[in-house]
Amino acid sequence: MRDVQLLKMGKETLVVASDNSGAIGLKKLDAVQVPYDIVGYYTFRVAAMECYSAGAIPEAVILQNFCGEEAWEGLVKGITRGLLELDVPDIPINGSTESNFALVQSAVGLSVLGKRTSYAPLSASPFLEDTKVAVIGLPLVGNEVIEQEAEVAPLRLVKELSKLDDAVLLPVGSKGILYKLNRLFSNRNFLKNEVTSVMNIEKTSGPSTCFLIAFPAHKGPMVKELSGHYYHELAF
Repeated sequence: MRDVQLLKMGKETLVVASDNSGAIGLKKLDAVQVPYDIVGYYTFRVAAMECYSAGAIPEAVILQNFCGEEAWEGLVKGITRGLLELDVPDIPINGSTESNFALVQSAVGLSVLGKRTSYAPLSASPFLEDTKVAVIGLPLVGNEVIEQEAEVAPLRLVKELSKLDDAVLLPVGSKGILYKLNRLFSNRNFLKNEVTSVMNIEKTSGPSTCFLIAFPAHKGPMVKELSGHYYHELAF
């Protein structure tokens, strides 16, 4: 179900979550023109969300920069912004820059290493009679991410909601809400016409601008209160 790698280290389990970004930055041929701090922030978001959703707390960030040496400072600035939002500002950021050859488009790879501290399910769980599912945030991609930033699910919400007992989180990526929904449950597969939503459930969510949360019905008021206007319940 999850896009993470687990590493057993004695009594502890490390979680490695990764993401990448291509053709987004300040190079002439980039498809989306944005500063590198924005690239760093949104690339970090994806990996950090996967980390928290898997029950882990970030311990380190590894950055692979193919944008050129001049981009490093901006990328780190964006990652630092994400760390501050999560209230973990002292996590080390390390990595490497390709400086021998210049690429014509921007490219970034990033991994977050975390220590697993909870028993969030790592495989699909059963869909029960009282199971509720909501999308937190909206699926956005490209320039929409900048233009509709107020609809992007905040990192703090991922951290807060991941602490709820019996709640399961799953970030939505490029394959859309419906694809992730069908990775969430072990006993239920949904067709598009079986899901009622205010949004396009097949649209890419770009850099995980939204995420799914499944929870028992009695937790609904708490999830709604914490999520505010980012909350969009799915009906089946």
